[in-house]
Parts: sequence; structure tokens; C-alpha cells
Amino acid sequence: MPTIFVDESGSFRECNGERYFVIASFTVGDPKRTAKRFRAWCRSKFPKKMRFLPEIKHSNSGISEDLRLRTLNHISKLDVRIRYAYLKRGNIPAEYIKKDGLQSGLLYAQILGEAIEQYFPTSDKTFFVICDQRRLKGVTNAQFKNTLTMRILAKAPKGTVVRVDRVDSTTDGNIQIVDWIAGAFAAHLNEKPLGEQCMEILKDNVIGTGKELFKTNKYGSKD
Repeated sequence: MPTIFVDESGSFRECNGERYFVIASFTVGDPKRTAKRFRAWCRSKFPKKMRFLPEIKHSNSGISEDLRLRTLNHISKLDVRIRYAYLKRGNIPAEYIKKDGLQSGLLYAQILGEAIEQYFPTSDKTFFVICDQRRLKGVTNAQFKNTLTMRILAKAPKGTVVRVDRVDSTTDGNIQIVDWIAGAFAAHLNEKPLGEQCMEILKDNVIGTGKELFKTNKYGSKD
């Protein structure tokens, strides 16, 4: 299986009325070519003061609506095959909320595992996952990788090779691409400006439908 690139939109805490947290992923035939083409786009199309920044996020200010949509349209033409999952921030299970705060590392490991399960069943025997570095409260980097690896192996064919890497997004063009994808879906779900247009641009790249996680709220009742 090609490498799976994963990123998410924002934090687990509700901010500016955004109720939904999104985790997006994609595969592509030639990751090096895709990353190169995205960086070339950023360095030729964005305002001069932004062109050589190590990373331009979907959430960055100073990007016009037209450029934001054209960038997503460029991404849609890179042969990315997208899957995504989402949750209402108010539905985070109580087991992840401790006296010292939200156990965000454990929660992220669970959510990422749920999102990766969208790639099963598969006959592929190589499974490479690359995600952005983020603070993992309540779990070490090694524990995070092991948890996700064991979850993949439980679903994968016998003999599958699994590798999970966490990288600095400023050094990886594909992680920057999936940041834009996650931001676009978050804009749609949170009914933000351009949300409808974002979804329209990317819809043909999406495999299946978005997967909603934790459909019951943290007190165990239905919304």
C-alpha cells in the first residue's frame, strides 16, 4: 500500500464556535512528485512575503478566498485519494477527561486508529503511516507508535510490515497538503465561509464517506 499521510484540523477544544474536529488522510502514487508540485505552487502563486515560508497552512491569514479555492483545486488534481473522519468536540468520551485535563495523546491515538481502519480490508502487506508531530499528553512517542502499530496489525493480513512515523510538517510537503484537506473539511462541517465550495472541489477525490466518531456524547447519551 502507498504511504498514508495524516493530519488534523485544530485542537480538541472548541474555539470560535467550531464544533467539529476533523482528521484527514490521503494516499498518492508518487509522494515525492506530489510534494514537489505543491511546493512549486506555493512558491509561484502565493504573495511574495509567504512564498518561501517553510509551511503555509490552510488556517493562515492573508490568503484571499480566490487563492484558497485555487489551491484546493490544485490539490484535487494531484491524484490524491482522500479519506476522512470527524467528531463533535462535545462528544469526547469521559474516559479521556481526567482531573489534570484532557488526555489528548491517548485520544489522538484512538482517533487516528479509527481513521486508519477506513483503509481495511486490504490485501497489501506494507502499511506506512506518516503524521504530523503534535504534543501527546498522557502517552509517550513510543507508546503512541506501538498502539497504532498493534491496531493496524490486528486488521492487516498476516505478515504485514507496519511503520508509523511522526514528522515536522515544515519539512514534508505531503503533510502540508493533508493540512489543507483537513482544513477544507472542517470549514464545511463547521459551516464556515467557503465550506461548501471546499467540499465541492474535493468531493471527487474522496473514497467512501466521512466517518463520524463517538456519536454519543461524553455522558453516554445520544445527541
